[in-house]
Amino acid sequence: MNNPMIALIGTLGIFVGLSTGCSESPSAETTSAADASSGSPQHDAGGPRSPPAQGGASGTVDSVSSPSFTMMTAAGQTVTVNEVSSTTYQDGTNPTSANAITTGTNVLVLGIVSSTSITATQVIMQPNDGGGSAASAAAGVIPFQQGAPSEPKQVGQIPADYNEGAGTIVSGTEADLATEASLIAYPGVLVDRVARLGSGAYNVHCIGVNWPHHIFVDQDFNVIGAN
Repeated sequence: MNNPMIALIGTLGIFVGLSTGCSESPSAETTSAADASSGSPQHDAGGPRSPPAQGGASGTVDSVSSPSFTMMTAAGQTVTVNEVSSTTYQDGTNPTSANAITTGTNVLVLGIVSSTSITATQVIMQPNDGGGSAASAAAGVIPFQQGAPSEPKQVGQIPADYNEGAGTIVSGTEADLATEASLIAYPGVLVDRVARLGSGAYNVHCIGVNWPHHIFVDQDFNVIGAN
C-alpha cells in the first residue's frame, strides 16, 4: 500500500530541485547576453565585467558636442570622451583649452574608462601624421570583429608571475605612463585598466580589438610583450 507521506516528500523534493535549477541559470544567461551585446570584446572569458578604472585611448576626433566628443581609434573603435571641469588639455607639451579639440584632431585621452567611454582627466593633442590604421596594422593590432575571435598569439616577454586576473589595479601617474607606452606600441587599442604584478611589471588590459588582449610593460614603462 502506498504511503501518502512518502509520496508528498518525493513531490516536494522534485519541486525544490527544479526551483534551485531555475534560480541559477538566468544569472549565467544574463551575463552571457550582456557580454555578447556589449559592442566590444571582453577578453577575460567567463569573468565578471571590470568596474571603471584608469586607462585611455588615442584616435581622431570624429564629432564634437560639448561637453563631450567622439573619436575613432586606429583600429576602428568609436570611443566617447566625456569632459569634466577638471579635464586638462595639452597641445604637445603646451597647455591649451577644450576649444582646441575640433573634428579631425588627433588626440590621446587618459581617464576613467567604462566600456567604450572615457571620463577624461587629460586630453593631449598629437601630430596629424600619427599613422592611423596603417600604424595599427604595422603593430599587429587586429581590429575587433563580433563573433570572430583571433587565434591566440604571444609576442615578446610575458612576466613569469602573470596569471589571468592577477595583479593590483593601479591609478595615477603609473597607470598613465603604462597606458601611454601601450598606446604608442599598439595604436588602436582601448585600455580599460592597468594592474601591477608582484614583480613590479604592469599588465595593461585592452578592449576594442581582437588582439592584443594584454600588453606587458616593465617597471621603466617599456613595452616588453603582449598576448
